[in-house]
Amino acid sequence: MTNPTYREYCLIHYNKYLIETTGCSIHLNKQKIKIQRALISVFDKTGIVGLAESLNQHGVEIISTGGTAKTLSDAGLRVTGISTYTGFPEIMDGRVKTINPLVEGGILGLRDKHEEDAKANNIRWIDLVVCNLYPFSKTISWAECDLMAAMENVDIGGPTMIRSAAKNVGWVTAVVDPQDYQGIIDELDEFVEISFETRKELSAKAFGHTAQYDTIIHNYLKDEKLSNDLSLTYNKHSAMRYGENPHQSAAAYQHPNDRSKNILNAKIHQGKQLSYNNIMDADAALSCLKEFDQTACVVVKHANPCGVAIGEDLTDVYTRAFNSDSLSAFGGIIALNRTCTVAVAEAISSVFVEIVLAPSFDEDALSVLSKKKNLRVLDVGEITARENKLEYRNVDGGILVQDTDTSVLTLDELKTVTKAVPSDTEMKTMLFGWKVLKHVKSNAILLVKDNKTIGIGAGQVSRVDAVNIALKKAGERLDNSILCSDAFFPFRDSIDKIANTGIRAVIQPGGSIRDQEVIAACDDHGIAMVFTGRRCFKH
Repeated sequence: MTNPTYREYCLIHYNKYLIETTGCSIHLNKQKIKIQRALISVFDKTGIVGLAESLNQHGVEIISTGGTAKTLSDAGLRVTGISTYTGFPEIMDGRVKTINPLVEGGILGLRDKHEEDAKANNIRWIDLVVCNLYPFSKTISWAECDLMAAMENVDIGGPTMIRSAAKNVGWVTAVVDPQDYQGIIDELDEFVEISFETRKELSAKAFGHTAQYDTIIHNYLKDEKLSNDLSLTYNKHSAMRYGENPHQSAAAYQHPNDRSKNILNAKIHQGKQLSYNNIMDADAALSCLKEFDQTACVVVKHANPCGVAIGEDLTDVYTRAFNSDSLSAFGGIIALNRTCTVAVAEAISSVFVEIVLAPSFDEDALSVLSKKKNLRVLDVGEITARENKLEYRNVDGGILVQDTDTSVLTLDELKTVTKAVPSDTEMKTMLFGWKVLKHVKSNAILLVKDNKTIGIGAGQVSRVDAVNIALKKAGERLDNSILCSDAFFPFRDSIDKIANTGIRAVIQPGGSIRDQEVIAACDDHGIAMVFTGRRCFKH
């Protein structure tokens, strides 16, 4: 026999105490429960009148508070105000109204153990609690919201009632989601009672509701992002057929009340539901796109950019980005940071891609794209610079957390370390390449010229292998190009590899113990090199 857990230990000894003091033990009631009295207090009043009508029809006494009571009364329903029920007025501007023994005792009491206590204190059982909370996240999203306003919108009585009902799952039904009202109505109509299975399912949902509420408050109040305690909460955005592979289940979740410009909030003009991989790739494309103020196009395949270009004319920019690596672009993601025109739409329609995303689309452009039925068309709204948020990654046993890399490299930070000095144009091209490089999986090597990528070596375990791939991708386009590296060169072999290829300059972080060896290699081959003093790994 295995040793009991701490929780089991506590329960055993609590039962022992009950037997010794009262002659009976605690157990969980799993029988169906008839609803005789309900307490309703909701911020979201969607569907509440319909639920209350059903309760009235089944002879259920309804107790309610404030605005909810008014809504029900105005609908002609029988309802008892909370102050009438408790015999105690709402006080302190409504801060105290439901925290009362008649309420909490009616919810928390065990019907098979606390009947005498209830009778002695005129407590009547409350069998159903319908309550949802004001979305705190909406309050703190207001520009004029300060700490005082935020704290005034922290609900106390609501979470107390919800948690009380959810705890007493053997006897009480807790409902926090309007989507569950119809299920309650149907179960009452068919069985007149609520099953334990339903109560248990709703109890879990209720604790989730209050947990999310407290998490949002907790994260709002704490000053340190990487604090000693980390709480996360998300709402289910959509279910998915599968994850990265068909044998993996998956779903998308998003931050509560998040209205930022992102893939999950995008308007889908056409095409099938986004898959797990679609969202990953589209998010990668949008993240890279946010690096640029100029007219830009980013082509992504398997979460890596395979073509990026900037310029003036959107059609030209798209063409140059796509042709950077048209082979890899097959079945990829096209991301634009300007309104998609009919000319660009026609160009895109001639190739196979999974997704086109842009801040908006001309009507004629949508008409052209609509001819490709399986193409997803995403309107993401105005595209702005990346925000400095926390990023999370799963590891076995926990998560890793870091700031988003929103750093911007400037010309003043570039340090020429070779005899050859890059031109002003080459320096500006380096900055373009660095913006793209931040979004290429390490080890990453990027070849750029004329404000477009021409070869990308991504995700290699050896830097020289990444160089080889980038050279192969670039082909005959190497003349007057620039090589960008996300981290330092540990040896001179990569520099020797690019000798006599037409590559004019290299940008890299520097910091290797063999920097002088690498600089000497550049000098040997007449290649300019600048150090950034920072790396841009994307593992």
